[in-house]
Amino acid sequence: MVTQAGTCWVVTDHAAGNQRQALALAAALGLAPRHLLLEARAPWSWLAPHLAAGSRYALPPAQRAAFAPPWPRLAIGCGRQAALWTRRLRALSGGSCYTVQILDPRMAPDHWDTVIAPRHDGLAGPNVIDPLGSLNPVDDAWLAEARARWPQLGQLPSPRVGVLLGGPRRGIDLDADCADALARRLRDHCQAQAGSLLVVASRRTPDAVAEAFRRHVRAAVPGLFWRNDDDGPNPYAGVLAWSDALVVTPDSVNMLSEACAVGCPVHTFASAPLPARIARFHQALRQRGLLHDLGESVPVQAPPLRETAAVAALVRARMDARTRSA
Repeated sequence: MVTQAGTCWVVTDHAAGNQRQALALAAALGLAPRHLLLEARAPWSWLAPHLAAGSRYALPPAQRAAFAPPWPRLAIGCGRQAALWTRRLRALSGGSCYTVQILDPRMAPDHWDTVIAPRHDGLAGPNVIDPLGSLNPVDDAWLAEARARWPQLGQLPSPRVGVLLGGPRRGIDLDADCADALARRLRDHCQAQAGSLLVVASRRTPDAVAEAFRRHVRAAVPGLFWRNDDDGPNPYAGVLAWSDALVVTPDSVNMLSEACAVGCPVHTFASAPLPARIARFHQALRQRGLLHDLGESVPVQAPPLRETAAVAALVRARMDARTRSA
């Protein structure tokens, strides 16, 4: 099994969600990886990971030196762009690099040693691991560290309701009118409970949605509102750690997975039917008692959704089995 720093590469593009999943798996394996941010040029970027021919020319010159021997013993990629490089590493290393690809690569999984794809993607195969949600670092130690880094949030009135804002995606609208109605509802609830609101937007949150919360929440109830670095350091981890309940927009598998890993009630809302893939994920969370409609009472809280350690154990076992058979 890989145990030394420098023997593992994490390969991602600049998408924060992809980086978070791949780095979380490396940490769960006890590794200090080398993190490569690689983004192919056209036409490879359009067709990744299918177009492998000529891929030595796919990287911009500034990135080519990073993707060079000696090859790692383990490579963890996340996202379609990274899938091109983890696929190539398997061949370039002569099979000595164990390749793990997170998220459905949109081609046969047997191009990698292990593929980790969430269950709602419906990907199957002998080398596929299918957790319910996305990989993340949230566990008791992570939450304790976050509380220690954000002690001021613990001084806010309880109940503290954390609000995680994503953004619109195909089949899911999140506009100013929807945000205005949600912000008013949460403001009124917190005023009635004498609690506080801790609102964090993401890079995908439209300005109009963010401003609706800034307008209705920031001046009306205790708490915080964070949009970007202009509002100071990102308090996302502290919000997860100190919230008594969380409200998450329905669009983000990553944010919903991390919220459900905390151990407090998690609520969402949808003004229209969700796309089939996201609907399957929501339904699976609801069946486990992990996700609830906004305003729904939660008499018994389900155990938190924490899958990363178990997924890491499966990856470790598969690597060990290959080493023994070599």
